[in-house]
Amino acid sequence: MQLTPRLALLLTLPPLMWAGNAVVGRLMAASVPPLTLNAMRWALAFALLLPLARGLFFRKLGQVRARWPYLALTGLLGMGCYNALQYQALHSSSALNVTLIAASLPVWMLAVGALVFKVHPTRKQLLGAVLSLAGVALVIARGQLASLASIHFVAGDLLMLLAIFSWAIYSWLLARPPAHMQGAARPDWNWAEMLMAQLLFGLLFAGSMAGVEQAVGSQPIAWGPGLALTLVYVAVGPSLIAYRCWGLGVAQGGPALAAFFNNLTPVFAALMSAALLGEWPQWYHGLAFVLIAAGILVSARR
Repeated sequence: MQLTPRLALLLTLPPLMWAGNAVVGRLMAASVPPLTLNAMRWALAFALLLPLARGLFFRKLGQVRARWPYLALTGLLGMGCYNALQYQALHSSSALNVTLIAASLPVWMLAVGALVFKVHPTRKQLLGAVLSLAGVALVIARGQLASLASIHFVAGDLLMLLAIFSWAIYSWLLARPPAHMQGAARPDWNWAEMLMAQLLFGLLFAGSMAGVEQAVGSQPIAWGPGLALTLVYVAVGPSLIAYRCWGLGVAQGGPALAAFFNNLTPVFAALMSAALLGEWPQWYHGLAFVLIAAGILVSARR
């Protein structure tokens, strides 16, 4: 594997989009319940993707039925669980805790790879994980590393831990699919049909959880231009564009390398939040970027 400019771009766009997703998710916390937001997001993504994936419904539903266990699992983990748990975690946990737990993705990627797929991490990957996590810790501590010792974990932290674990498994399933999704047995789906095949099941799970949320009595939805723009953004950017780039990047570079790029998310989120608050980036943003970039380069070296 070689870190080419194309691969770097494919793996940088998702954390950029997901950083924006986290920012608007926090901004909309008082306007829409978290599980409902996740379901609305994927419903709109389904509608936007439908013209590109219509062939899946006319000629290829038999291929979907034959592979439904794999598609249901990826849909549950990547669409039904991850963002729903993240949105829910932000309602009961601090942004500092959520970002810190999300930054542990390289560790979970390496652990899942070793335990489930028998892909053991190299020394360079372990060193890259240390450098990358150090950069993320510097950002979330705002340059005051002593503040990390004062973190108190609550219920939302467990939700975010489950979210990041589900994403690690999802990414490995993309990189190491079963035999019926490889080689000559792989169905003749384009990228939109592949994403739609997962979305068929992911939307079912997301919609069911949103239905339960509404049934038990959640906050009312505050409709308005802000929520409409948010839905368009999270359906197009963090959903369609990011998932397409992530799938290509994971397939080409592997889940372990992709996990290091994921640690750019809190850096981008810090910059976006600072821009919304009218604050300029601080020295630790630059140093954190250097550490995270160093972790990516070290892990990607041959």
